Amino acid sequence: MMEKYIGEIVEIIYLDAAGKITQRKIEVHGIRNGLVRSKCLQSGQPRAFKLDNILAIQPVQGGVRRAV
Repeated sequence: MMEKYIGEIVEIIYLDAAGKITQRKIEVHGIRNGLVRSKCLQSGQPRAFKLDNILAIQPVQGGVRRAV
């Protein structure tokens, strides 16, 4: 399901390793081995999120889709 968001900006609700629930806007770059490779728009840094820990996903209205 997450594959359809590659190249798009989405907002996720995520359960981190410490058990804290966070909300982030990310640009999805790819998915491999159960990890979502992305850029966190808050920090501007590359991030990887475990697919199993993503609790919810919502496309961002007007999120730019780039050619993949």
